[in-house]
Amino acid sequence: MKHITIIEDDTALNNGIALALKSSGYSFLQLHSLSEFDINRHTDLLLLDVNLPDGSGFDLLGKIREVSDMPVIILTANDLEMDEVMGLELGADDYITKPFSLMVLRARIDKVLKSSKKSSDSYADDRYRFDFDKLEFFCGDAPVELSKTEQKLIKLLVKNKGRTLTRDFLMNRIWTDGAEYVDENALSVTVNRLRRKLDAGDRIKTVYGVGYSWRNS
Repeated sequence: MKHITIIEDDTALNNGIALALKSSGYSFLQLHSLSEFDINRHTDLLLLDVNLPDGSGFDLLGKIREVSDMPVIILTANDLEMDEVMGLELGADDYITKPFSLMVLRARIDKVLKSSKKSSDSYADDRYRFDFDKLEFFCGDAPVELSKTEQKLIKLLVKNKGRTLTRDFLMNRIWTDGAEYVDENALSVTVNRLRRKLDAGDRIKTVYGVGYSWRNS
């Protein structure tokens, strides 16, 4: 089941969106302000209002794009062309102005989620080929066996190439099986194991005190 987070301060609209889309098989987290949103918490898609009580949704979108490629659809009453351009340049996957049809919103959500899935199933560069659908991983022509945890980690790193992903972000995205406690050392162990298996000491960079990033050089 896909999980959608809604940040919309209009309670009636927030509830209406969730009610209308539940029949499509989505689950929801309904928020009403920026401060309630945890950037480290997994969500398959974010529906984000721009004008919120404690700030601008554009500011949050900018912060999200520093660490994540999660799909984001802007929902706003701002119908100026310059606002739409700003939202798309900041990395929004779609921009919908109010008022809007819930049927259209459902179609836009389905399209963004399908597009996100298609664009995130593989990675290749001059040394590596990773197919996350087929679960095939190659260093040069040599196949590499990766555990499920290692697969999650390498996917997050390569899909956010060049960005530094914090330890908290990685911990929350990798260990999602409901475990109450995960040793903080587990991430360091997984990173080191992945470096050895892929001979990727020059690719998986440690940003001390912050987290890790994938670099091509």
